[in-house]
Amino acid sequence: MDRRRPATVRVSTGTDESRDRALVRGLVNFLVAVALVCSLALGTALFAPQLLAGVGVDDAPTPSSDPPPAGERDPATTDPDDPGNSSYETDVEVVRSPTVEDFVHAEVNERRTERGLDPIGWDGTVASVARAHSHDMAQRDYFAHRNPDGEGPYDRFQGVDDYCHAYGENIAMTWVDRPVERPGGGGDPVRYRTGEALATGLVNQWMNSTEHRQAILEEGETPAWDRAGVGVYIAEDGSVYAAQNFCREW
Repeated sequence: MDRRRPATVRVSTGTDESRDRALVRGLVNFLVAVALVCSLALGTALFAPQLLAGVGVDDAPTPSSDPPPAGERDPATTDPDDPGNSSYETDVEVVRSPTVEDFVHAEVNERRTERGLDPIGWDGTVASVARAHSHDMAQRDYFAHRNPDGEGPYDRFQGVDDYCHAYGENIAMTWVDRPVERPGGGGDPVRYRTGEALATGLVNQWMNSTEHRQAILEEGETPAWDRAGVGVYIAEDGSVYAAQNFCREW
């Protein structure tokens, strides 16, 4: 988990104990606010579901329906390392990254509205930064919020634009057209052969992880998000890296 926390403040007690406590509370609240403004990367690097060998193939699923368009896909500002679209062909359909991104965004908003939260708007620049990170994880073979160069989510966004003062990131990794453990454990393995099923699996990974779920549902120390973007990269071997990044504007 990449979250900056304020340092613990220790004070002595005495006749002015109540006043000292008030000062400490004020200092701690200030430091928490500063930490949120500087960088808020929510969610630990979720363990990817285990790839299973020797598991039978289930009946072919129904091809994906048309996803609701998430929003602008050609923003004025993009991450120069954004790889663009990627895809993988299964025996059911060609699973395309933009389709998966649209479905993930829609399903996250569905989970939010079920709990009384407003849907969150799509941001093409935030999605571009997320997509670049997903591609980088695949190319450099790591799975973490902080890349091998030491850059965290907020660092990567600031390298592209600067209108978010709080920034969160959920990441997930799985495979398409391979049997993998079902998110949350239990039950039969699952094999994602459509973009719609893959998107549901990615969101289920996050919803079955406390800190990722808190980021989506704005629980705990999570701020109220203004916008979000999803970036998915599908590699040639069928591995899938996904990031959903959240933004609170200045």
